[in-house]
Amino acid sequence: MVVDEFFELHEQSCLFLAGREFNTGKTYAPRVALYLSWCKEFGVEWTEPTLAQLLAFQRWLVEEPLPPRSSRPGAERRYREKSTANQITGTMTDFLRWCSLAGLGVPATVVTMLVEPRFLRFAPAGFDPGEDGQNLQIEGRRLKFKVAVPGYEWLTDEEVDQVIAATTHARDRFLVGLLAVTGMRIGEALGLRREDMHFLPDSRLLGCKVKGPHVHVKRRVNSNNAFAKSVDPRWIPVDEDTVSLYTDYRYERDAVPQAEYCDMVFVNLFRAPLGSPMKYDNTYELFVRLATRAGFRARPHMLRHTAITRWRRKKVPRDVRQNLAGHRSPASQDRYSHASDQEKRDAVELVAARRRQGRMEQGG
Repeated sequence: MVVDEFFELHEQSCLFLAGREFNTGKTYAPRVALYLSWCKEFGVEWTEPTLAQLLAFQRWLVEEPLPPRSSRPGAERRYREKSTANQITGTMTDFLRWCSLAGLGVPATVVTMLVEPRFLRFAPAGFDPGEDGQNLQIEGRRLKFKVAVPGYEWLTDEEVDQVIAATTHARDRFLVGLLAVTGMRIGEALGLRREDMHFLPDSRLLGCKVKGPHVHVKRRVNSNNAFAKSVDPRWIPVDEDTVSLYTDYRYERDAVPQAEYCDMVFVNLFRAPLGSPMKYDNTYELFVRLATRAGFRARPHMLRHTAITRWRRKKVPRDVRQNLAGHRSPASQDRYSHASDQEKRDAVELVAARRRQGRMEQGG
């Protein structure tokens, strides 16, 4: 929800957020609140901003200093990246467009300032362009900095081993190993409950007909706000190494009496409140420490990319990969497939070999 300075609900914002998934709403709420706060501070009517005012807001996002990360004197000032500003203005655009369509005080003229017609030059696979190509016209955002696309990051198997080696607790080793093997989202992992861990060779005693060790991913409302993005429940098989890591973690967890009555899988064992479910902030701090020890960038979502890329290289069928990852659209798989250095080298060598063979045949 979004509230004003008197802690009164901002009606339009709350209605806009009400139809969003939990994680999406959690991300969008502070962005909408930031826009409304800026309008309040600079005397701008949020429902009818001019183009000049919107451009001023865009500049303010990257020029306004952020609070330093440290409270020590002389701490370095921080500023938003242009890519972050694009995310904020994108949410603001969606908010104002939604208010206009819902008849909540935003004129249609404001929407026309925010978007412009664009044509898809390269349509995704399976896209229906329409009989006259009418579906190729989309609405693009005007308020957008030009930034380089950073690409999606992933880890090699050797780097995953290095991250696991950088851990100092069995819980953390199990978390990294589970993410790397199952490819689940961090919210799905933090939302796991002990009843989801079917690590016996035969789970029929647990009322489950799935053979072999596996983990169930279900969408629930959890006290730590961890949330499974996919609405469809699924199960993901795990290997013996993951089962072994979980066994080590159970011994470590059982040594903390406060964790006995918590049904969540991942709990605080080394800082207060002991036994409470781990949250996103705890996990972020953990991976910052692991990345520092390993000597390279490592984030939970990179392990998801790693797992899906590994499945592709092992020739796992696309529909199976889609099911394992919890993707609703087959096209979502494309961004998770990465070519290794060796794969690119093999592709170049293959072309070169064919060209050499063609020259030999012509000479013969």
